[in-house]
Parts: sequence; structure tokens; C-alpha cells
Amino acid sequence: MNKIRFSVMVLAVSLMIALLALPSVAQEYVNIGTGPTGGTYYPVGSGIAKIWSDNVPDLKATAQASGGTRNNIQLMEAGDAEVIFADGLYYDAYNGLASYIGQPKKFIRALVPLYPEAVHIVVLKGSGIKSIQDLKGKKVSVGAVGGSVSLTAETLFKHAGLDPKKDMKLEYLGHAESVNAFMDKNIDAAVTVGAIGIASVVEPMTLGIVELIDVSNDLVEKMIKTTPYFAKMTIPAGSYKGQEKDVKTFSSPNILAVHEKIGESTAYMMTKTLFQNKNDLVVISARMAAMDAAKIKDIKIPLHPGAIRYYKEIGLIK
Repeated sequence: MNKIRFSVMVLAVSLMIALLALPSVAQEYVNIGTGPTGGTYYPVGSGIAKIWSDNVPDLKATAQASGGTRNNIQLMEAGDAEVIFADGLYYDAYNGLASYIGQPKKFIRALVPLYPEAVHIVVLKGSGIKSIQDLKGKKVSVGAVGGSVSLTAETLFKHAGLDPKKDMKLEYLGHAESVNAFMDKNIDAAVTVGAIGIASVVEPMTLGIVELIDVSNDLVEKMIKTTPYFAKMTIPAGSYKGQEKDVKTFSSPNILAVHEKIGESTAYMMTKTLFQNKNDLVVISARMAAMDAAKIKDIKIPLHPGAIRYYKEIGLIK
């Protein structure tokens, strides 16, 4: 009997040692580059991080506030973000165009199409600004230094015949900073890029201290010719408090992108769980209702193989 007990104990200890010797499943960490805290990217990115952490096995995701698309691409290149929110600038970055000439960022892969972001030209009420050309001699906020918003704004100004460095005073302010600057009357206008209903436009519009102006059709056409990912857009009347008429502008589509080094199975689960939990994101921001897998046809850079696997699974790719 003692021999039997001893044999059982030896077997149990041997089994325990064998189990301890097995390699443990490594926790994978991903950081999501989003945008300024006053925009849409950051809260939605925080929601995405929770969805992935809760639903993708052995994955821990976190969201990081950033300066927006251009900064996000820098973070990804430096290894500080594995996932990023990106507006149409991703097209230039991947293909080495415009400000990325000679420096293509071929590590970027598309994961999920999100929603279009409108270019809002917000001006202080009583400023007399009715067109882009009227910004001459004014103080204009154009987002973070080197950010995609500032690049879009400066291109727009040039197409309007303005020298952004000489004809106006540029202020490189984030969303919340621009709102405060309007309240203190420290700026005359701001170029803000975001989904309709973005907080940094809602707040000053609700306070009645600003209004939106049109981007003329000829300027929109020039922007589209220069930058193929832009598209005409109308901000419908009533989108913001006090907005009594439609506002003509243009938009930039945005996507969720990942680094090519992300594993196929991980990227597959990341894509799948986002669509399975879309309603959770809509609760955070109603504009996430526009997240539609069918819009992968509009993405102009390669999809990650894991995302392709999901889109094949649901019949969008053969």
C-alpha cells in the first residue's frame, strides 16, 4: 500500500513538474494611437481597447492620446503604437507622396474602415470672415504642429491664394485649446477636422460664439485634385446649434490601421470583435454607426491578412 501511495505521489509530482515546464501563453500588448482628448478618436479608441482586452484572448490593449494622424504614423514607425487611427493622410504616407516623398511607410496595413471626417472652418461671430480668403491677417488655429490638420489647412490656404506663413498668424492648438482660445477671443478662426458633431465644434457653437463658413466649390475641387482621398461633403443644417443652413466643405475618410508585424490570427480577432461589438462603440459616439465593412472597397492601401480573412469570412472578399 505504501509503495502504491509512493508511486502516486511520484506521478503527481512528475505531472506538476511537467506542467510547470510547459511554455506559458504570452500576453500580447498593443497601444492605440488616437487623437487629442477633445476629439472623437480618443474616446472611441478607449472603447476599442476595452473591446479587445475583453474579447481577444491574451491581448491587452490601451489607448493613447496623440496629435492625430501624422503623430500616430510617427508613433507606429517608432514602435510606440501598433494600432492607429488615420485619416486620408495614410494614403500619402504609405505611398511616399507629398510630405512623405522618398519616405514611404510601407509598414502600415488597413484593418477597419471607420467614418468620414468633415473639414470644419469655424470663425468667431462678428469677425467678418465669410470665406477662406477673408482669413488674411487673422489668427487661425490649425491643430497640432506637423499634424494632418495643419497640413490640410496650409494646402487649403495656398489653393485660396494665401501664404500661410505671411498672410495670417497660425496658432497650433489642439481641440480643447482652440475652444478656450475662442472663448477668450484669442483666435479669429480654426480649422477643425472631425466627424459631424465633434465636441470642439459643438461647444463653441452651443455657446453662440462661433459660426461655420463654406469652403467654395472651386477650392473643394482643387483639394480633391491635389489629394485623391478627399471628397465633397455637406454639413447639414441643424448639425450644430445655431447652424441654420447647409455648409459646403470636403471630408477625409478615416480608418483603423495596424502595423504589418501584428499576427494574422490577432488581426483577425481584432477585426471580428470590433464588428461584433459595434453597438458599444455607437454608444460612445453615434458617428461609429457609419462603420461599415463594405467600405473596405474605398480603402486605398493594402489590408492586413488577418482583416482579409475576416472580410472573406463574411463574403466581402472572394
